[in-house]
Amino acid sequence: MVFAHGFGCDQNMWRFITPAFEDDYRITLFDYVGSGGSDLRAYDPDRYSSLEGYAEDVLDVCEELDLKNVVFVGHSVSSVVGMLAAIKQPERFSRLILVGPSPCYINEPPHYVGGFNRADIEELLGMMDKNYIGWANFLAPAVMANPGRPELAGELRESFCSTDPVIARRFAEATFLSDYRSIVEKVPVPSLIMQCSEDIIAPLEVGDYLKLHLPQSTLAVMKATGHCPHMSHPEETIQIIRNYLAESRA
Repeated sequence: MVFAHGFGCDQNMWRFITPAFEDDYRITLFDYVGSGGSDLRAYDPDRYSSLEGYAEDVLDVCEELDLKNVVFVGHSVSSVVGMLAAIKQPERFSRLILVGPSPCYINEPPHYVGGFNRADIEELLGMMDKNYIGWANFLAPAVMANPGRPELAGELRESFCSTDPVIARRFAEATFLSDYRSIVEKVPVPSLIMQCSEDIIAPLEVGDYLKLHLPQSTLAVMKATGHCPHMSHPEETIQIIRNYLAESRA
């Protein structure tokens, strides 16, 4: 199993999930270049101007470790990264587990609900430029959406703030202004869509869109709220993944 973190995060965010699968799977964790403990000297603005560059990171990890029959678990933007990687090298992947996926965050009425108007995204990007700390303080609790556990929002905020602001800004643009709806029907690998019941980043309509257009997909709507169920609701997250993988083997 390869676990890929979302925007502004790092591999440590999976710590509540991975122990549940260590007995049955070889676990691989990594940080994208520019995130977490990665070597910032390896960062290439051109490569990471689009999500294809991050998909190359995933494939590089798989090649270096000679990984095959991979169950890829991607959070948020990494869901699309996983789709891109699977399209390019389908022979490496057996399943995609997509946690809070969205192929496009911008509304295109009346046909598509992504959750944001383009002006909303541009305002957030502008806030990153003007007041990065303020942006992190505003976004983290909204993304986590579990006010009863403020320590989770605090951890996400610290993760945002530990990322180089210039790199974070570029990653945000590559994430939130992208539209990868055109690739969804090309994904050749069976997938699980894990959709939180209340999520401002990936609303329920996005899960419905993916279930309709993503071949060989299964949609699981979670009781969990927020955009990071692997942190806020790890037990439910683990159980849904376990059930899906068990059914896949049956």
